[in-house]
Amino acid sequence: MNIYQRYTDSVIGGIVVTGDITYEDALERILPLSGRLDSQRKILDTKFYTRLEKDILKGCMMPPITLAFICSQDKINSLGDGNLDLIKELIEEEFSNGYVLDGLQRLNTLKRASTKSNFPSKQHILLNIIIAQNEDRLLYRMITLNNGQKPMSPRHQIEILTQELFDFSDYPNLIVQTEKERAAHPIKDAYNQSDISKAYTAFITDSIHTENNKLIEEKMDQILVSKILESDLTGSVEFKDILCLINRLSMSSVLRKWFKVSNNMIAFAAAIKKSYSDFNEITNEDAEIAVTNFEEAFKAFNPSKINLGKVRRELVNLFVSHISELKGSTSSELMERFMEETAQ
Repeated sequence: MNIYQRYTDSVIGGIVVTGDITYEDALERILPLSGRLDSQRKILDTKFYTRLEKDILKGCMMPPITLAFICSQDKINSLGDGNLDLIKELIEEEFSNGYVLDGLQRLNTLKRASTKSNFPSKQHILLNIIIAQNEDRLLYRMITLNNGQKPMSPRHQIEILTQELFDFSDYPNLIVQTEKERAAHPIKDAYNQSDISKAYTAFITDSIHTENNKLIEEKMDQILVSKILESDLTGSVEFKDILCLINRLSMSSVLRKWFKVSNNMIAFAAAIKKSYSDFNEITNEDAEIAVTNFEEAFKAFNPSKINLGKVRRELVNLFVSHISELKGSTSSELMERFMEETAQ
């Protein structure tokens, strides 16, 4: 693998590197990485890729493959302003932990072409390599890369990222199961993988309105992408911080039960950036009291006269955003505040 140039990406707080690698090395080293993010993605067999396979055998120059790595800001800073040897060293060190953000179909086309006798194994393919400082910023770049194609929907990308990038074994009180795992071997009090993915979507978009069955899915995806592209990536709070907070709060059976309500989890994740430091200082006992008072106040709403899920998300969002102000409120005081908010 060769490295040619390094650029700074100020939006994701990382760097972008250009380079190349031979076809044979790409198949040996990069193709195994493709399943890390695209394990559920269908391999296409279209006329375009059939033609590309023929062109590869004739010696065409394929469009670049985009790889991504997550490294700490300290590691990124240690690379200096332009030392390509240090950058190559870091990439080699982290290579097995990399992700293919763009180029899965091309890699699989390359694999098919490699079975032919006239395969040019020493031909080079260009590389764009993104080194980001955390998962949230990598998601942003992944969405911007894939939006405008027809590969995976933004939701699917977020679901895969949530499952692949976050090691839930780091959070002993946050047991997470996919629907398939739950059907085979359900674990009591486990969180649904889909709810964690929805919470991540709410966190990254700063919005509780990321689910709406009234809209055509394609239109909802467009709204979701625009929210992600407009989101602020410069904040100090990462989704890992939120998982740590939920893990700590989940030591309480009362709070774990509260978080297992999908709308509570979504609204909490959407609002927590505004009050993370305040919420992080609250003890589990005080959080239990606050949540209990919230639920008592919420009972005042007539479920036959409102969209219960929508109102719950809106009020949890309000409650979490203003936790320093509302944590000591009685259920009656919260009820009055909620009535004022929903009357507007």
